Amino acid sequence: QVQLVESGGGLVQPGGSLRLSCAASGSIFSSYAMGWYRQAPGKQRELVAVISSGGIGNYADSVKGRFTISRDNAKNTVYLQLNSLQPEDTAVYYCNARRVGDQFPYWGQGTQVTVSS
Repeated sequence: QVQLVESGGGLVQPGGSLRLSCAASGSIFSSYAMGWYRQAPGKQRELVAVISSGGIGNYADSVKGRFTISRDNAKNTVYLQLNSLQPEDTAVYYCNARRVGDQFPYWGQGTQVTVSS
């Protein structure tokens, strides 16, 4: 089992940057694949980026080249660096942890990212 707490969201102007953090506790962090999802108003939750337990990242086409996912197993933390932010990136961003054999993935509470002038 794992508990997840996101932080780092806020208000930023178009073209700006943010770094989101997700701190995990309660289990062996390094055994989980981690992900970031987002949900914009009136939209379904969508995958933004995932990173395997081995550190291999994959990205949605809409953020590829602008966002970077990383993890620090020593700190039990996964990060999402958001660069060149656009208004369409506005959403609540959620951290996710998943491991083969678990009945359900784990979710954090979310952190709001707002991109506006």
